[in-house]
Amino acid sequence: MVELLRLAIPMVVSQGTFAVMIFTDRYFMSQIDPVHMAAALGGGVASFFSFCFFLGLFSYANAMAAQYLGAGEPEKAPKVVTQGLIMTVMSAPFLTLITFLVAGIFQGMGHDPVQVELERTYYLILMAGVLITLAKVCISSYFAGIGRTHVVMICDVFGLVINVPLSYVMVFGKLGFPAMGIIGAGISTVIATLLALLLFVAFYFAKEHREAFGVLHSFSLDLKILKRFWRLGFPSGLELFLNVAAFNLFLLMFQGYGIAEGAAAAIVFNWDILSFVPMIGLNIGVISLIGRFVGARDMERTNEVMAAGFALGLAYSAVLAVVYIVFRYPLVEVFAPPSGDFTAIRELSAFMMIGLSSYVMADAILLVSGGVLRGAGDTRWLMVASVTLHWAMLVAQFFIIKVFKFSPRVSWIAMCVLVLSLALVYAMRLKGGRWRDPEVLEAVMAE
Repeated sequence: MVELLRLAIPMVVSQGTFAVMIFTDRYFMSQIDPVHMAAALGGGVASFFSFCFFLGLFSYANAMAAQYLGAGEPEKAPKVVTQGLIMTVMSAPFLTLITFLVAGIFQGMGHDPVQVELERTYYLILMAGVLITLAKVCISSYFAGIGRTHVVMICDVFGLVINVPLSYVMVFGKLGFPAMGIIGAGISTVIATLLALLLFVAFYFAKEHREAFGVLHSFSLDLKILKRFWRLGFPSGLELFLNVAAFNLFLLMFQGYGIAEGAAAAIVFNWDILSFVPMIGLNIGVISLIGRFVGARDMERTNEVMAAGFALGLAYSAVLAVVYIVFRYPLVEVFAPPSGDFTAIRELSAFMMIGLSSYVMADAILLVSGGVLRGAGDTRWLMVASVTLHWAMLVAQFFIIKVFKFSPRVSWIAMCVLVLSLALVYAMRLKGGRWRDPEVLEAVMAE
């Protein structure tokens, strides 16, 4: 528990900074009008969708670095970063093509023309800085894997301190800046990400770290590590890509109900992010510890990690579930615009907050179970199970929204059922124990 908290608390803070940046950007947009808030959600989610395969792939640097550290081969850990950066550069042509294809999707989903233009602008700005984002993901995952999560926290908090005030002055036109609205929100995010990456690089080349891990000897192509990175990281990347694609399409269909429904979704997912993203910090801590014990072949310690992870995750999410039910109306009112009728948005958002409280504890089970399985290299099973359930939900949502034209409330209930189903399936896999068989673990560690 102590070791997991030592790793997880800085990552909770780190992931919380990401949540706060998204939250404040959308809050600033809500102070302009609901269309801007819906556009920030649509454009932001589309951006994440566009690079999420590479995000899932490069994030596996966490487990890889932890496994090498546990196996007594710390000099291989920085080689993981080098291979990740090589793949980042190689991804540029594919990301350019994806940006070109996705930029036209907003109009095809039947959104308001004003919202479409705002979404597209925000999306293109975020994608202009995508290589910076991916390089930062790679090096931050490495630091998490070797147990130096305080470095990740420091760099991400630094990025937040830059982003929020810069976004404010660029969005609303303060301190001599013109009022740029959603354009200012996008530009400030890219600038803050770049500065945070530069701070990561400074820590990476610091003398103590450089000498302990042989950083200066790591700058070469290592095909064995690259192939292992790809073999274990590819299922994680594909899983994230297909799941985010399914979620994106659901969200875009849901926004097709109208401006009020789109704004309600933006409000609820803002609060969802503030609860879910910090729990990703716990997930990262679990991956790091499990990876280390898998590398050391110490499977008894994995039981302790699981017990500690579930205790922390379920306790945190239980508190949130109560808060989301009891204070749902005040939480929704935070996003009320200065003028205009907010009644329809308020009532739908409050209903959706009840659904959010129902699945927030399932999120904790998902993240702890998924962290254990991912740290142990069970990425292929995770991909198949998760993708199957997400796309089954999407097919169901197509019939609910487009064919039978049921209400937004029915659609939201179906979404909540998906999360609960995923938690059950993940818990059953964890209990089954196939992922911890010695021959399976040997295959995971093989280069």
